[in-house]
Amino acid sequence: MSDLPRKAVTRTAKLAALPLGFAGRATWGLGKRIGGKSAELVAREVQQRTADQLFKTLGELKGGAMKLGQALSVFESALPEEIAGPYRAALTKLQEAAPPLPARTVHGVLAERIGEDWRDCFLEFEDTPAAAASIGQVHRAVWHDGRAVAVKVQYPGAGEALLSDLAQLSRFARLLGPLVPGMDIKPLIKELRERVSEELDYELEAQAQREHAAEFADDPDVLVPQVVHQSDQVLVTEWIDGIPLSEVVAEGTEEQRDRAGQLLARFLFSGPARTGLLHADPHPGNFRLLPAEEGDPESEWRLGVLDFGTVDRLPGGLPQTIGDSLRLALEGDAAGVYRLLREEGFVKESIDLDPDAVLDYLLPIIEPTQVEEFTFTRGWLREQAARIADPRSPAHQLGRQLNLPPSYVLIHRVTLSTIGVLCQLGATVRMRDELETWLPGFLVEEEDPEEFLEREEPEALPAQEGTRAEGARAESPEAESPEAESPEAESPEAEGAAGDNEALEHAGNEGGSERKGDTVEA
Repeated sequence: MSDLPRKAVTRTAKLAALPLGFAGRATWGLGKRIGGKSAELVAREVQQRTADQLFKTLGELKGGAMKLGQALSVFESALPEEIAGPYRAALTKLQEAAPPLPARTVHGVLAERIGEDWRDCFLEFEDTPAAAASIGQVHRAVWHDGRAVAVKVQYPGAGEALLSDLAQLSRFARLLGPLVPGMDIKPLIKELRERVSEELDYELEAQAQREHAAEFADDPDVLVPQVVHQSDQVLVTEWIDGIPLSEVVAEGTEEQRDRAGQLLARFLFSGPARTGLLHADPHPGNFRLLPAEEGDPESEWRLGVLDFGTVDRLPGGLPQTIGDSLRLALEGDAAGVYRLLREEGFVKESIDLDPDAVLDYLLPIIEPTQVEEFTFTRGWLREQAARIADPRSPAHQLGRQLNLPPSYVLIHRVTLSTIGVLCQLGATVRMRDELETWLPGFLVEEEDPEEFLEREEPEALPAQEGTRAEGARAESPEAESPEAESPEAESPEAEGAAGDNEALEHAGNEGGSERKGDTVEA
């Protein structure tokens, strides 16, 4: 039943042919230049042909190959328009579809994981998949109690295919670099490989989805479908209709784009605060825009969220250092920002940087937080990518000296991927509203005056006791709450720099480890 591994030789051959094709096109390009075409025009043609072959191959292979394609697709906005335009449709297709498994294979998985009588669980089951992704495909069905459900079936041998594809792709990762300026693809592939075991565990995915569904059950803006049944390699959840975000990107109205962008930002920042989990797979295929409630003209579009196989566990929500650093940067406090970055390990102890230069590096990136509302555009993202990718630029040189602590790798990637989607949408978003509501440290909380006086009122000292310094300490609020020690910077290093030269380095998927058991919710 291992359809994917059985084709391992074919898969390896297709992936191995990619760098040969890249080299062949480079030779073709040299011939064109000798023939009189400009180097710039030839480079554009070579890049376009390379991208066409790459995404065609990745889409056909599913597994780790398709996962890399989905990860790259959210950064399509960073490409020059004349390059991005011709194959944008191919990227979008990767987000929503892939060649399906035969029905007999799907039936075999259901019989093995649910039982030979699996059909008794369903009133209806559609053999043609409604969607297909990197490690599984989704079928529409009707559960035995009449609920419309989505049945996610994991590809047999998906784990082996993932590891094999990613190992092969990592061997020529450098050749893929020019496709997205500023992105170091090798660390992205490395992270995807490390997440394989979690991605394959549907029990962990079901747990994360249940927690989100419970928290957002009555939310007017976000809908998370309930988990109906979970077993090894099979996950059944409530079906939700709606417009795939990829369609909103392609042909949505301005109202739909802006609303989708606002809700995407809201979900990104509110999720960790409300559930202690960060949905870490923000490509458009995982979101739906749901129409307003029938009969209620005042209701607005809602965001449906799918696929919780990739999450980052943040029990305390997003780290306060992020909010503190953003606030200090907006206040122009270069020294304060630099101090926080050193404490958290973004700047290693062995490296000295100019705090003002670090602030200058950050300000263009955080521009969306400086204004009441910001319109994300492909042009803006391309400017950021070009600034950071150019080896001659000060931003590139400084970014290479920054470090990305391991605990921030997923947060960093998810934030950048979300920005990529917002730029694809061309959405106007009130980002500050979401940060002020959900990001710890972004706003300085005002303390209750009575609590402050009660906590800070010093005991009276006899006149003859205590030195002048002690008296001053008793009167000083700072003396009662001395500054906490700086946390040690984390010593392990995530591969690559934390700057946005590697800011465009991450965009992939994850989700759980492996345990068995059937859980049915009424």
